[in-house]
Amino acid sequence: MQIQHFFEASSGTLCYVVHDGRVGIVIDPVRDYDARSGRTSWRSSELVAAYVDRLGLQVPYVIDTHAHADHMTGLPYFRERYGAARVTGSRVGEVQTRFRDFYHLGADFPTDGSQFDLLIEEGMTLRFGDLSLRALHTPGHTPAHMSWSIADVVFLGDTLFMPDYGAARCDFPGGSASALYDSIQRLYALPAETRLLVCHDYQPGGRALAFESSVAEQARHNVQIRAETTREEFVELREKRDGELPAPALLLAAMQVNIRAGELPEPEGDGRVYLRIPVNALGRADD
Repeated sequence: MQIQHFFEASSGTLCYVVHDGRVGIVIDPVRDYDARSGRTSWRSSELVAAYVDRLGLQVPYVIDTHAHADHMTGLPYFRERYGAARVTGSRVGEVQTRFRDFYHLGADFPTDGSQFDLLIEEGMTLRFGDLSLRALHTPGHTPAHMSWSIADVVFLGDTLFMPDYGAARCDFPGGSASALYDSIQRLYALPAETRLLVCHDYQPGGRALAFESSVAEQARHNVQIRAETTREEFVELREKRDGELPAPALLLAAMQVNIRAGELPEPEGDGRVYLRIPVNALGRADD
């Protein structure tokens, strides 16, 4: 098994290619979006594809661990280029329902996950080449969140960050600090040497990029939830912290795309694509 990471700095996102030298899968790819101009590009996904092509890999699956709120997903790029099936957690319909109403998309907007090619339940496996990836349902950040286990590695999505940054926020629709606590306890029950790979690194204090820790390191040193942290302590800390956080910069643009499995809305009569931006719908304006 080989793992190659790719880092998109503006959103702090880690994308991974996991492969056996012949066949690979892509986890959490990015479609680049410039909020100032409204322009999108595939620059980040093209860097991943260059690696895939250099090794001559087949790509049967491309995975979103969850519906991302901080960047647009690159799922469509890999479906178009490699025929990869777009994969996410089976409860994504709950997220779609909440954001369909948030964006006022109408009752005919599908909320059954049918925009994706494959919906995954707890414990299901994806086999590719000589490798096999197993789904771990780890809700809290979103109700549909899946982490993915292969050999001694778990791809965390947004359950945990590096130990010096903490755990995921839980204030999005359907989020739950208590559910996230349970998900993290599940991870902490894995063997201490299990390698944990994060989906985001925000490089606190300006430190160098880091994306891998272990169960032992997280349980001993995570600044928000260590092995001895109680549910009550974590929920209080998480909810207080979430109440102070601004919305992710790209949330309003990204979620309406990501609930469509990364596809942009249909063009209007003038041939242009338009995004919906609800006004005064989130929190309060910065002072």
